[in-house]
Amino acid sequence: MIYTVTFNPALDYILELDKLEIGKIQKSKSELILPGGKGINVSIVLNNLKIENKALGYKAGFVGKEIEKLLKNMKVETDFIEIENENSRINVKISAGEETAINTKGPEISESKINELLEKLKQIKENDFLVLSGSIPTSIKDDIYEKICNIVSEQKVKIVLDATKNLLVHALKYNPFLIKPNNEELGEIFDVEIHTKEDAYIYGKKLREMGAQNVLVSMGKIGAVLIDNNNNEYFVKSPEGKRINTVGSGDSMVAGFLAGYIKFNNYEKALKMGVSAGTASALSEYLATKEEIYNLYNNL
Repeated sequence: MIYTVTFNPALDYILELDKLEIGKIQKSKSELILPGGKGINVSIVLNNLKIENKALGYKAGFVGKEIEKLLKNMKVETDFIEIENENSRINVKISAGEETAINTKGPEISESKINELLEKLKQIKENDFLVLSGSIPTSIKDDIYEKICNIVSEQKVKIVLDATKNLLVHALKYNPFLIKPNNEELGEIFDVEIHTKEDAYIYGKKLREMGAQNVLVSMGKIGAVLIDNNNNEYFVKSPEGKRINTVGSGDSMVAGFLAGYIKFNNYEKALKMGVSAGTASALSEYLATKEEIYNLYNNL
């Protein structure tokens, strides 16, 4: 079983305009309302690939109920903790030639609600996967990923981390099964710029030396690099195509990699599945379907 955690789920209200003109009343060409959040994205793509998983996290108010309802309509299993007297986020994303996004703050999460989540995580079994992805709300201490990793590592859970700088680096001592920085995030950790797969190999191996078992570096249109737990290097070039919406493509890569690893028990095939899923989502208006992913995978 794979579990994902999303601390700050959202409804993404996506508007398409011909042109965004500040200070004027405008009419949209189209609107979409979709569940959002990095862990949720991973769960949706895993579900599309028929991989058993459960989305954990928090819901609040009528917005939280709608997020949960939309996920249940997608057949995604959820186990959210309810926060009273507040509302989950509604993020506004405007597509008008360029993408503009307004991400809201979200509800305050109390210490008791954090402890409730930690108790749930203590029930995860050996060799299950736990995906921790994205930033955390300002109401939560920045050592939360370390706390979670400390708990589940004792249970021999396979930890997957997709987070920025300190959230990622401070959790490496728990030997996560997989980490997935993109090339910019990898560069930020070491105060360098990562432009080529050779750069990604060099600095990805440094993260392995710091504790990660497998390091997956997403590099946008270039593709992705993997350094596995034996220090073997792999690279898969991203398929060609017009990128429509890159939101969620990194989360899709994580989901695709895990699905490929579970299905094939082979790192090279897992990387191919990850790149296929990430690219398929980028070429779609929303997150990739199984058919879209396998169409790319079978041609890599």
